[in-house]
Amino acid sequence: MSQWNADNIRADFPILADRAGKRKLIYLDNAATTQKPAAVIDSVSEYYRKHNANVHRGVHFLSLEATQMMEEARLAVKEFINAKSADEIIFTRGTTESINLVASSFGKSLAKDDEIIVGEMEHHSNIVPWQMTAEEHKAKIKVLPFDQSGELMLDLLPQLITPHTRIIALTHVSNVLGTINDIKKVIDLAHSLRIPVLIDGAQGIAHTKVDVQALDCDFYCFSGHKIYAPMGIGVLYGKKERLETLPPYQGGGEMIKQVKFSGTSYNDLPYRFEAGTPDVAGILGLKAALDYVSKISIERIAAIEDELLDYTTAQLQSIDGLRLIGTAKRKSAVISFVINGLHPFDVGTLLDMEGVAVRTGHHCAQPVMEHFDIVGTLRASFAMYNTKAEADSLIAALKKAIAMLK
Repeated sequence: MSQWNADNIRADFPILADRAGKRKLIYLDNAATTQKPAAVIDSVSEYYRKHNANVHRGVHFLSLEATQMMEEARLAVKEFINAKSADEIIFTRGTTESINLVASSFGKSLAKDDEIIVGEMEHHSNIVPWQMTAEEHKAKIKVLPFDQSGELMLDLLPQLITPHTRIIALTHVSNVLGTINDIKKVIDLAHSLRIPVLIDGAQGIAHTKVDVQALDCDFYCFSGHKIYAPMGIGVLYGKKERLETLPPYQGGGEMIKQVKFSGTSYNDLPYRFEAGTPDVAGILGLKAALDYVSKISIERIAAIEDELLDYTTAQLQSIDGLRLIGTAKRKSAVISFVINGLHPFDVGTLLDMEGVAVRTGHHCAQPVMEHFDIVGTLRASFAMYNTKAEADSLIAALKKAIAMLK
C-alpha cells in the first residue's frame, strides 16, 4: 500500500480533508459507519436539486426520470452482488430492517417447536428479530457457539440441526471479532437438508467480494452506510423463489396491485416488499457508493485493509496488559481489545482527546461479551482511507492513555 494511493483515496472524502487545521481526526470507527466520498454526497445533493419526484405511477417527466434512476440503481446492486434478477433486490432502511422483514414474513410459516439456528457472535439485529418471531410462534432458538479465538465451531452444526430446523441465520463477518465465517460451508450443509440460510452481510459487503449466486445463500442483508453510502438505506437480497413464498412485511402504497374493501391483491417482486415512499436519494447514493468501490475494486480495498490489520495487530501485541478479543485465522480489519484493569470507556475517552476515534462498549453483541466475561472492548476498525501513520497514532495515544490511567 503506497502513501500515494492512500493520499489519493483520502482526497475523495471531504470530511477527512476538511479537518485540516481543525481538531485532529483519526477515524477508526468504520465498523460503525464509513465516511462518504464526494461522489456519494454529490449524488444525493444532485437528486434533490435536479430530479426530486416521487417514483412509480407518475406520468410527468420528473417522476419518470426519478423512477428510471432508481431502477438503474437496483440493477447496479444486482450486478454488485451478482444476483440473478433485479427482482431479487429489495430496498430497505438497512440490515436491521432486512432481517426483521425476513424474520417476520418467514416466521409466519413457523409452528410450535420449530427451530431457528443463530450464531453466538451475532449482532443483536440477527438475534432479537428471531427471538421475537420464536416467541410469537412458540418456536425455539438454538445457538452455534464459537471458540476462544473467535471462530465458529462448525463441527457442532450437524448436531444442532434436527428435522425441526427451519432456518439458519449467521453473520458473514463479526462486527466485534472481525472473524470472516465460512458461510459457504454452512450454506452447503444446510441446503443438503433443504434448510434455507440468511446471511447478515453488514460487515461483509465492504470488505470481501460477495457473489450471492456462488454462495447460494437464500437471503443476504446489508446496509449502505457500511460501504460508503448514506445512512438509512439498505438491501435485502432474496432468491426469487424464496421471496415469492413470503407474505408482505408492511402494507400501504406501492406494494399492492388492487385494493378493495372486499380484499387486496399484492404487487409483484420486488415492489411487494417496498411499501410507502422509498428513500430515492439514499438509493442513488448507494449506487454511487457501489460504483466508487467497484472503480477501486473490492480486492484492492481488502488488500489495503489486510495490511493495516496485520500492521496494527503486531503493534498492539507489544503493549503490556493488552489482550486481543478475536484472533481468528481469517479476519477483516476489525480489532477488538481490552487492557487489564482499565475500563474501555475511560481509554476511549482519552483516545478521543488525542483525536483518535474508536468505538467502546459491547457493540450490540452482548453474548460475545458474556462469552469472554468482559463488560466491553475497545474496537478499532479500518477502511481503505486509513494509513499506517494513523495506526501509529493509535498506538501512541493508547500508551499515553494507559500511563495516565495506571
